[in-house]
Amino acid sequence: MTESYNLAKSESDALSDFDKVMTRGRSSSPGSEPDGFYQPSRPRIKMDPDNTKHGLAKLALTIIELLRELLERQALRRVEGGSLTAEETERLGTTFMRLAEEMEKLKKDFGLEDEDLNIDLGPLGKVF
Repeated sequence: MTESYNLAKSESDALSDFDKVMTRGRSSSPGSEPDGFYQPSRPRIKMDPDNTKHGLAKLALTIIELLRELLERQALRRVEGGSLTAEETERLGTTFMRLAEEMEKLKKDFGLEDEDLNIDLGPLGKVF
């Protein structure tokens, strides 16, 4: 019985804390969040229909860059492990160089810098 009560109490506390986080910014008393809760360093996202294209490009390029880095690291491990032929290694190198060139063109087209793609994921930190 005690174990069941403790579990229910823990769940109740968790739901209460979740509610406080989700309703943050709606209360009239600033700083009412419990200690230890993540507080963003920037204000909430402002939805601007004119800026949608730029924001979507930023998100897409961030994901592409993250995947490119992961694939490049995997390719390097395979090269160092000797599991690729010289021809495969050459093709990978050429592919990654072309991809880097295309990424630079796309960043330039959308007015983005490398730092713009390093999105803040809140408590998880930055992407790169």
